[in-house]
Amino acid sequence: MINESAVASAEGGQLRASTLELFFDLVFVFTITQLTHVFTHHPGWQALGQVALLFGIIWWMYSGYVWLTNEVAPNSSSRRTWLLVGMFSFFVLALAISDAFHGTGLAFGIGYALVTAVHAALFISGGGSSARRAITRIGPFNALAAAFVLAGGLVHGGAQYVCWGLGFAVQVISPYLVDTGDFVVRASHFCERHGLVVIVAIGESIVAIGVGLAGVKITPQLIITVSLALCLAYVLWWAFFGFDDERGEHALAAVPERERSRPAVLAYGYSLYPLLIGVIVTSAGIQMSIGHGNESVGVAAAAALSGGVALYFLAQFFFRLALGLPRPWMRLLAALAVAATIPIGVVWVSWAQLAALVAVGYAAVIGDDLITLRSGQHSSYV
Repeated sequence: MINESAVASAEGGQLRASTLELFFDLVFVFTITQLTHVFTHHPGWQALGQVALLFGIIWWMYSGYVWLTNEVAPNSSSRRTWLLVGMFSFFVLALAISDAFHGTGLAFGIGYALVTAVHAALFISGGGSSARRAITRIGPFNALAAAFVLAGGLVHGGAQYVCWGLGFAVQVISPYLVDTGDFVVRASHFCERHGLVVIVAIGESIVAIGVGLAGVKITPQLIITVSLALCLAYVLWWAFFGFDDERGEHALAAVPERERSRPAVLAYGYSLYPLLIGVIVTSAGIQMSIGHGNESVGVAAAAALSGGVALYFLAQFFFRLALGLPRPWMRLLAALAVAATIPIGVVWVSWAQLAALVAVGYAAVIGDDLITLRSGQHSSYV
């Protein structure tokens, strides 16, 4: 039997995330921060739609770079240099997010076009023969999406939404229009990299606590509220990394290599998209409500706080379905339960909504975990 690490080394891929990739993810921190700001600046359905559209466009190519480094390890000066060019391009995208629909759309489009070009060039020049075949099939769709995004940067109003919506639509449907089986998916690296992105996003919810408390006097009540907010971040982390992260890697690794790309894109592309938006919206809800512990908050803040967590659990429902993990329905029930806490922040006080959200979310996760433990399954943490 051929050793997997030897094959990975020979073909230029890698089995674990490199420190350069972790450095690359620092840009993602700023991206999440910018998207959170878009929602908190004018909270409502329009802002949510803008966040979903901008993040969808960015996420597809950001995840594409995970596929890239899964196949093309950053183990030479030229590869590292081009990855840094890609990182710079993503940073331009992040800088342009806050005013992308009013004045910086062209910068957003140019940055996205460069991101796409670097991605394709590195795949073609550094990937194995199967990866080159795969990127030549899907690359034209990526280029078409980039063209729509660039065009959207040149127009305004409804035309901009249409162009960027078309670009996102091309990204979403392209894996079903071509054969992606030639992409090599090394489950250990692939799942680890996407897991790190989730951690980075959850970290933004902690940052949001500090941002929301700027200039607020520290009191015992405030400390309790902050503790609840940190507990909520822990619930989000535990919900995914307690069992699903490891189970997801094992499930993906069990799929025959030639068939692995489809469940990979379903679980780690489509499913993580709403999960990460859920984290962004939750972070915005924390930022808008954390300094109002003894007061009721508006519908937008309360809905963002609980609705974001509900979206996170709903995404885990789809994640489990995509990989055949046990009890996806329990995450669906959890989503409905945490969504029911929204009225508490509107008619009562913010800290009570936060406490109820932590209690309900924690209970849902722990209940699911107890069933897992009784079945004899364990993880690195349990």
